[in-house]
Amino acid sequence: MSFSPNGAAIAVAHSVSPFVTAYPWSGSGFGTKYANPSTLPASTSHDVAFSPDGDAIAVAHDVTPFISVYPWSGSGFGTKFSDPSTLLPAGGNGITFSPDGSTLAVAHDNSPYISAYPWSSSTGFGTKYANPATLPPNTASGIAFSPDGNAIAIAHSGSPYVSAYQWSSSGFGAKYANPSVLPAFVSYGVAFSADNSTLAVAHDVTPFITAYPWSPSTGFGSRYPVPVTKPANTGFGVAFTNYAV
Repeated sequence: MSFSPNGAAIAVAHSVSPFVTAYPWSGSGFGTKYANPSTLPASTSHDVAFSPDGDAIAVAHDVTPFISVYPWSGSGFGTKFSDPSTLLPAGGNGITFSPDGSTLAVAHDNSPYISAYPWSSSTGFGTKYANPATLPPNTASGIAFSPDGNAIAIAHSGSPYVSAYQWSSSGFGAKYANPSVLPAFVSYGVAFSADNSTLAVAHDVTPFITAYPWSPSTGFGSRYPVPVTKPANTGFGVAFTNYAV
């Protein structure tokens, strides 16, 4: 699920046709559903994201082409952008734009488990960036850019369960060292705090949420103490408020 940057629309990725649904949103709640896109995502959708300037909406889904991106306006969905020339190898699970809107990155099934493309809302996908030198070890579910756009983090199955990389206009840089205390098991969601000082992970097995100090220069700090009252079971998503506390 995702809100548009101006808060005027809300979109949901889901498992039955039309696979993505969007509504106007205001202080009064939901408005009348926007018309479905003329070309639907191909199958079950797992994640949806608006571009930072609100002029595109991207959907990660099962079945080729695994990503569908549409222009977005106050009228709703536009005509689907052309697919990238290099498709994902399998289903897309998590999707996000970089803070400056110049990159679209996807967490997915099958190696390399993370793929990133230059993005322009006028021309669509650019040529896929080279894979990171050290790949995540298995299926990736969650993905997030740091607020400054200089790092990208992935939640995945297979130890270390969370991986973070330096990011620049050239693509993936070096992988940050793993945290000294790993998430307990398979991770599904990841998020940076708005002030770029913390990285949090939602995962299987107690404590179900794990948070670390974060530094763009040094990466993970020592894990924060777990909350006194833990989530009741597996964590699938995690989010911070949009302002620093």
